[in-house]
Amino acid sequence: MSTRTRCILVLALFIGALSSQNSSIAAPADSITLYTPYTKISVPPGESIDYTIDVINNSHKKQNVDILIAGLPKGWNYTLKSGGWTVSQISVLPGERKDLNLAMVVPQQVNKGTYYFSVQAKGFTSMPLAVNVSQQGTFKTEFTTGQANMQGLANANFTFSAKLKNQTAEKQLYALMADLPAGWAVTFKSSYNQVTSVEVEANNTADLTIEVNPPDNIDAGTYEIPVRAVTKATSANLSLQVVITGTYSMELTTPSGLLSTDLTAGESKKVELLVRNTGSSDLSNIKLSASSPTNWNITFEPQQIDKLLAKSDTKVIATIKAYKNAIPGDYASSFNAQTLEANVQTQFRFTVKTAMLWGWIGVLIIVAAAGGVYYMFRKYGRR
Repeated sequence: MSTRTRCILVLALFIGALSSQNSSIAAPADSITLYTPYTKISVPPGESIDYTIDVINNSHKKQNVDILIAGLPKGWNYTLKSGGWTVSQISVLPGERKDLNLAMVVPQQVNKGTYYFSVQAKGFTSMPLAVNVSQQGTFKTEFTTGQANMQGLANANFTFSAKLKNQTAEKQLYALMADLPAGWAVTFKSSYNQVTSVEVEANNTADLTIEVNPPDNIDAGTYEIPVRAVTKATSANLSLQVVITGTYSMELTTPSGLLSTDLTAGESKKVELLVRNTGSSDLSNIKLSASSPTNWNITFEPQQIDKLLAKSDTKVIATIKAYKNAIPGDYASSFNAQTLEANVQTQFRFTVKTAMLWGWIGVLIIVAAAGGVYYMFRKYGRR
């Protein structure tokens, strides 16, 4: 081989080696690419974020890539997974891509604003990401209901559905309590079980049922029922409102409470009655009636009470006329007081006696019969 040929061969080998060296140095700059379509998103505090990140190998050889998360704000926790495994390094074949899942939760205790961080393929490239926190973070508990006002009678049960949301960064055990007017009762239920406390994980919500029972004879009106959920770290209040339309009930009696009397056949007798409104609402147009024995007559004065206030009473005079041929003995009658809202029925008993004239006539008949016997004895007794 000539000297010239050897020189050309050495120069070619040198140029090839230099070209190969330059190629190996330049390759890392663009051999790995990181990609996700959502590089800037807006979420509220407490929201979960899931990024799908592609690691793309643009080179002609396998690449082992170390993945780092840099610049993430303090208190923001994350997990980095691929194929169901938590990873920090991933291997990608030439011309292929691998998927990474980056999951994180925006803390509840965070200020409103935009937060920047990056996903890095160490020694290759970096992908900047941004999260805009759309609201000012909170450190509180929310106690809410979709329907805070209910209306009904005093003997009704009022059932409210409520949500207790733990917006703190830790699990909380809430004691449940209510500030009640005298005679009221409140029951808390979770998953159909009666409870006095409930445990709620951070950033989770518990569904509660609140049953409110008023006293039976409470006056009509609007009542506030303050309910609280309390822990050592936080608390929340919920104001429930119950509107009592009142109860409707009556009593029909006499001033003495005695529900019987004596009378003579064919004669009339007046009996004083009391119609008492024992409910918590006013009553109107109370009609009075009676079911009487055959051929008896019973009337009322007044026949109708236009209005009777709650917890009050009024007098009614019942006039009872017994049948003239009524046989002496006991008789019963039903006295009724009725409105659209309530009615009451009271049993009244009457003892019928014969008239005084017939009593004397009976005595005279007995005396006459005795005299006749005596006369007959005197006249015929010695024969």
